[in-house]
Amino acid sequence: MAATALLWTTTPRAQTAPQKLPTITLGAGMHNIRAEVASTPEQHQIGLMFRKEMGPNDGMLFIFDRPGQQCFWMKNTLIPLAVAFIADDGTVVNLDEMAPQTLESHCSTRPVRHVLEMNAGWFARKGIKPGSKLSGAPFGTPR
Repeated sequence: MAATALLWTTTPRAQTAPQKLPTITLGAGMHNIRAEVASTPEQHQIGLMFRKEMGPNDGMLFIFDRPGQQCFWMKNTLIPLAVAFIADDGTVVNLDEMAPQTLESHCSTRPVRHVLEMNAGWFARKGIKPGSKLSGAPFGTPR
């Protein structure tokens, strides 16, 4: 019974609208990113669901408490996204492209604490590849 009560308190209520979270500025070379920060399990679960559009340099940075293999899917996500799995120092570990409204898992190739979602194709258009470095407060570097 206690486990059921815990489940009810940690599961988001019928979320049908996009969440709006505080933003930070990240850097990818000469490019600025305005990233909403998802730092709680509930914010992680909702992510970019129900968005119909996103600005050209807008995204969402997911910050986890501990490094782990992070996996993402696109249930209830209406726009195609690109995802970067990022090490603590801002190094891009791996990238993937994700189709809207699918349940296919897209996972980090090694344990990470940071994941950045942007519009589909964003990383490729900006020349960001595995090994590229992002800057900003979460990575211990100024932007």
